[in-house]
Amino acid sequence: MRKKSDLPSKLCEVCGLSFAWRKKWEKDWASVKYCSERCRRARSSASVKNSMVVLAIGSVKHI
Repeated sequence: MRKKSDLPSKLCEVCGLSFAWRKKWEKDWASVKYCSERCRRARSSASVKNSMVVLAIGSVKHI
């Protein structure tokens, strides 16, 4: 049996957390982008939030 630390991992596109390979993703690991069903459902709102944060940071004036 393999240790979890020996398995490949990726970063979730929504929450940014690292997640490890699972047996159920064996055939399509290359297309897995999200760590959970919750993140998969939140993907469109997360992209809107991320772009809003970038806009907010860009509009801050330094005194």
